[in-house]
Amino acid sequence: MARNRAQEKREAFKRLGSQRTNAVLERLRILGNCANRQLYDYTDEDVRRIFNTIRKELRSAEAKFLNSQKPEFEL
Repeated sequence: MARNRAQEKREAFKRLGSQRTNAVLERLRILGNCANRQLYDYTDEDVRRIFNTIRKELRSAEAKFLNSQKPEFEL
């Protein structure tokens, strides 16, 4: 029974992880369309702020996976 639950959780992670990763990748491709200077006007500072924000959020999401174990209190 526990094995079945673990398998269900694994399948859910694979399904949702794939869907959400593909959604992020698609949105990044769409963001890349804004690089067309014939259609959009932006500064280097605008671009820096956009990608710094994306990198910050990416690091935050990755940290949740890497630090998923809560530290134990010790005196």
